[in-house]
Amino acid sequence: MSTSEKYVHSLAKIKEAEDKIQKEIDEQKKKVVEELRNLEIHVTQSITTAKSDGEKLVESSMEQARKKANAETEKIVEEAKNKAKTISSKIDSHIVKEIIDILLKEV
Repeated sequence: MSTSEKYVHSLAKIKEAEDKIQKEIDEQKKKVVEELRNLEIHVTQSITTAKSDGEKLVESSMEQARKKANAETEKIVEEAKNKAKTISSKIDSHIVKEIIDILLKEV
């Protein structure tokens, strides 16, 4: 083989090697792009799920707080009713006693 043939043959081998490496680079780039796209999809789904879970937690907390407040309100109202009945009955028996005293004084 002559020197020029060897040179052309070497250039052909270099070109084949460059083409092979470029193909590997392109394949790797394609894999990385696909992984990034999958990661973006996963992150988006995770954010959506976290937001939904957070909203549900807030709603649940608000509902629990509302129920607790209603229970406390009912308890306070019931206590007030009971106290009102007790006070009312004390006043009624006191008034009855005064009436009896007034009636007995006149006799």
